Amino acid sequence: MSAQKSEKALEIVVFPMLSDNYGFLIHEPLTGATAVVDPAEAAPTLAACDARGWRLTHIFNTHHHGDHVGGNLDLKAKTGCTIVGPAYDRDRIPGLDIAVDEASGADLGNRHAKVFFVPGHTRGHIAYWFAEDAALFCGDTLFALGCGRLFEGTPAQMWQSLLKLRALPDETRVYCAHEYTQSNARFALAAEPENVALQQEVARVNAARAKGEFTIPSLLGREKACNPFLRADAPSLQAHFGGAGMKDADVLGAIRAAKDRF
Repeated sequence: MSAQKSEKALEIVVFPMLSDNYGFLIHEPLTGATAVVDPAEAAPTLAACDARGWRLTHIFNTHHHGDHVGGNLDLKAKTGCTIVGPAYDRDRIPGLDIAVDEASGADLGNRHAKVFFVPGHTRGHIAYWFAEDAALFCGDTLFALGCGRLFEGTPAQMWQSLLKLRALPDETRVYCAHEYTQSNARFALAAEPENVALQQEVARVNAARAKGEFTIPSLLGREKACNPFLRADAPSLQAHFGGAGMKDADVLGAIRAAKDRF
């Protein structure tokens, strides 16, 4: 990466909230615009901004769950920030100012994020992809070695959502909203024990957690090789969870059901 590009790159900060949530600050240095993605709480968000001398200008929400929008109104009252969220779920995003969809995308300073409609976990879930910075903010649709529970959607919807994200470049950094990776890893190994890439990834994850490190962001290339929910069309997983002629989406549903019971 050139020095000029480095100076203009988005600055992304990961910080913890609640018991296992992550918030993400996205700072666009040319304009000073700063967004937080899915703020569960206001206080940790403001502390993370203050530590860097940044002024919060935006909230980017992926979906309506309380551990993703809980800080919206407090942050808006304290900073006057603009709340951006899914047009597909506009009535359930507190304080929503700008409703975005796949046609509009979302803007932060001089950066434009492509918006993906990714229902499954909820009916109106979206993800934000900053292509120039290889950064994907996917809420609870895709996790490191996992995916979100199907609270409001179907396996077919979730499979199509995951395929949208799987199509992105391998170098894409996956900023998902929870530190679930070790738990997901245990299930993934049970689902696909012969996957050597997965074995190596689990060792890396366990070593990171032993040192108190975050496992987020993940890399999409590793997820494609290791995450069973992105691999529902893989022969090894189809043999374990499907059978001859079973649709990929139904295999995904079987893997998700097995994880729910795990």
